[in-house]
Amino acid sequence: MTASAPWLSPLSQPQYLITLYFLVVAGLALLAGFARSVATRSEVGSRFRPAVVARLVVTGVASVSYVFLVMAFLSGYSLVGGEYVPTDGAVLVFALRYMDWSVTVPMLALELLAVCTVVGSGLRRTQVLAAASAFAMIFCGFLGAIVIDEGQSQAQLLIWGGISCVFWIVTNVVLIQSVRRSLPTLTPQAASWMRSATILMLSGWVVYPLVYLIQVFGSGGGWATTMQVSLCVADVLVKIGFGTLIHRVAKLRTAEDVRAGDDVHPESIWISSVKQSDAGQPSEVYLAEGASVHQRHARPPMSSAVPVERSASDDEEL
Repeated sequence: MTASAPWLSPLSQPQYLITLYFLVVAGLALLAGFARSVATRSEVGSRFRPAVVARLVVTGVASVSYVFLVMAFLSGYSLVGGEYVPTDGAVLVFALRYMDWSVTVPMLALELLAVCTVVGSGLRRTQVLAAASAFAMIFCGFLGAIVIDEGQSQAQLLIWGGISCVFWIVTNVVLIQSVRRSLPTLTPQAASWMRSATILMLSGWVVYPLVYLIQVFGSGGGWATTMQVSLCVADVLVKIGFGTLIHRVAKLRTAEDVRAGDDVHPESIWISSVKQSDAGQPSEVYLAEGASVHQRHARPPMSSAVPVERSASDDEEL
């Protein structure tokens, strides 16, 4: 049986404007999230810095992707007889999303793992498995929805959607197991926020296969608009909301390390105007073998400084 690819459906003027509105607003929201990620990157200790890097990558890549999505949308439809008719480039409005997700979805998995308590070789294996299965999940969906039979075969959509679902389950299981092992060793507040972040991300991931199924059974401009709006909302909630919660977990765990004397941090840590820890300074300085502490150069006090005499010619110039 054939399916109707959403990028082949013409849009009415309201459908076109609503889609454009959500594309632009989502892009601006992700850009704001990227700016906030840059501004707050120093709030987290070095132990949890991979979470900050992942957050920057997610919001940065998503922001750039939405710029291209808006450009593709504007150039992918032509106004003919009161409705917007898709051109050959309209497929990019959907294809570019899969290219975005191929980078950002594995990075979301790595962002969550960065604040879990799994360490060492176990963490590396978990990271590889989670990132690889997340990428495979997106790529298989891309093949079924866009590439094979140009997204117009229900059979291929269901087959590749099922394969993608297998990798989706693997990714979920890996992440949930890591979180469950971490929760008992965290403070109650950090555990609560990690649990909320995990639920938000995995719940948001449910939206994407549901939208995928619309392409299998639905057709027309109304369904195409519903798909775009749903994906915009899911992108903002997952990539900004999840990142905000993970950032809080990283700050809490940084504060715990500072209070325990396990790590240092150059500034005090505050969350929602509540101080979590004072600034932590190193109690000892570790030097290379044979090295010595660099001695400070003596500086005379300002009052004992010798005044510089000015000549008459200097006075004349003044």
